[in-house]
Amino acid sequence: MSANQAVKQDFMTVISERHSVRKYDPTVKISREELTTMLQEATLAPSSSNMQPWRFLVIEDQKLKEELLPIAYNQQQVVDASHVIAVLADKESYRLAETIYDRAEQAGVMDATTKQRMLGSITGEQSPYRKEAIAKDIGLVDAGLISMQLMLVAKAHGYDTVPMGGFVKSQFNEKFAVPERYETVMLIAIGKAAVPAHASVRLTVDEVTFWNSLT
Repeated sequence: MSANQAVKQDFMTVISERHSVRKYDPTVKISREELTTMLQEATLAPSSSNMQPWRFLVIEDQKLKEELLPIAYNQQQVVDASHVIAVLADKESYRLAETIYDRAEQAGVMDATTKQRMLGSITGEQSPYRKEAIAKDIGLVDAGLISMQLMLVAKAHGYDTVPMGGFVKSQFNEKFAVPERYETVMLIAIGKAAVPAHASVRLTVDEVTFWNSLT
């Protein structure tokens, strides 16, 4: 087996064995160091204009998780999982454009001319990134990309996850004092499954794919 085949096999194992897990072993705690590594690996996800609008609120304190429980409709994974990660979208991500593009130029992956052109399109008064509704839509897409990447990264590290849209956003934002500039997109519980996750089925590719036309 070639090295490329081995890598592909490992990847196929990760994507085929990743399942949403709702029952966690409460005795398994992920170290902050390892979780930081997983978050770093997740940030390799793509984003519009490389603005990386995702933000993470990591909830590891057990008391806070217990207080989050009723906000999340009493889903037990909130308290049993090692961590709950709130994925947020920054609707003012353009404010970090100069930082991002300066680093790109310093790393030699962007020239000065391109940097200035990109900065103008991102930070200018007519930039879509400065229009809240558009910035929110962009942020939601990019938050979805990094959320999926984080769940695959977690599985590659031997952990389990479940994405959660079932929570009262207004109560969450109030509880955790989420600033207006951030849109709370989803919660992700992460830890070690207490029991094996059950498999699921998918629609066939033919049922979900159209070629060249939707008719």
